Amino acid sequence: MVKPKITICMGSSCFARGNERNLAVCEEFLEAHGLQDEVNVELAGSLCMGNCANGPVVVVDGVTHTRVDREMMREILCKTFGG
Repeated sequence: MVKPKITICMGSSCFARGNERNLAVCEEFLEAHGLQDEVNVELAGSLCMGNCANGPVVVVDGVTHTRVDREMMREILCKTFGG
């Protein structure tokens, strides 16, 4: 089974706009649903995703989501994993 890949930008703009909270939401969701070993979470920090004006940016399996807040992060995770 191919594991979904979630990339959470940790560049300064996305971090300041809330991706540190989105990371926490992601970690909590994965733990609560027993999915820690079923997904690859990649943090992009030193290399910006180049979409700073639309941050926070989260990419799931190549699909870019912009202006992601905590509720949107939960929706993305539910859509990706069900539940």
